[in-house]
Amino acid sequence: MEFDFMFTKKSILKTLVRLLLHLIFWCCVLLFFTKFFSSQNENFNDTLLFSLFIMPITIATTYVSIYKLIPDYLITKRYLQFALYSLYTLIISGYLIMLSVFFSLIYLANFEYEAMNPVTRNIFIVTSGVYLVVFLVSAFKLLQLNLKHTEQTKKLETKILETQLKLKEQELHYLKMQIHPHFLFNTLNTMYGFALKKADETPEMILKLSNLLDYLLYQVDKPFVLLTEEIDHIEDYIALENLRFNDTLNVKFDYQNIPKSTKLAPMLLLPFVENSFKHGQLKAGKLSITIQLTVEKNQIDFIVTNTSSKVENTQDGIGLQNIQKRLDLLYKNQYHLTISNTDSLFKVHLTLKSN
Repeated sequence: MEFDFMFTKKSILKTLVRLLLHLIFWCCVLLFFTKFFSSQNENFNDTLLFSLFIMPITIATTYVSIYKLIPDYLITKRYLQFALYSLYTLIISGYLIMLSVFFSLIYLANFEYEAMNPVTRNIFIVTSGVYLVVFLVSAFKLLQLNLKHTEQTKKLETKILETQLKLKEQELHYLKMQIHPHFLFNTLNTMYGFALKKADETPEMILKLSNLLDYLLYQVDKPFVLLTEEIDHIEDYIALENLRFNDTLNVKFDYQNIPKSTKLAPMLLLPFVENSFKHGQLKAGKLSITIQLTVEKNQIDFIVTNTSSKVENTQDGIGLQNIQKRLDLLYKNQYHLTISNTDSLFKVHLTLKSN
């Protein structure tokens, strides 16, 4: 209740201030008319009376223009109606201006044409004075409406961009949630197998897995991480898989020219490596994987090749689709991904601009 009272009081005060500003403005216009129409007449009272008579015409024409014609027809691009109603306004106001000249002749000059103020008996000058005020006020109103429209458009665009950003963040989070459990599930399966065998390598696996989990849980929410960190975790993952595959695995990870300051989105390269282990096929009793990583002129070049069977290959499934969606969200128009699948090899080639 108190809030409503305060709001009403504020609205009333705002309206009063607005009315006062309008009153001051029209008083200034009256002074302008008195000065303008008295340029060749020393009778101040007659000029003031004529100006007072012409004021309602000026006020009415101005308000019709700024509160009806411009906002309802011009701004809304209803140009035909704007032109038609503007013509009506000109005809009516012109007729009323003619009456003001007759008023000057009848009331102020006692039907003596020579006794009339030389300025007020010139219909062109009187009309020019009225429409000068109408034009200036209308131009100001049009500028004000355009500025307001531009501001509203910017706010709307900002709101749309913020909404799109939130949607992209939610989609990116969803894609991460799909990738992470997939990666973690495969790693835990490997550990489970070693635990059943009570292998001596189990503590080392737990240590490397803890490093990966730290990366997965605490680093992955960062917008960017160092490329060297991603490399370290790829090596940890390869070490875990080496323990699992034993002599049936042949992995070569070659990385060159890696600046320590190069950054990229977290967990961007590791899923490609994990995908090659999961879906790679043994050829002649071995799974062969080659990983190449180079950085030149702020461009990351990443290639993963593994032995595969084209008939049985499923590497173009949800895993790579999700990775590509992440790339679209994070590196739109800044990356190129090529996937090729032959009878014996599956190759992923990614190039993207680094940060």
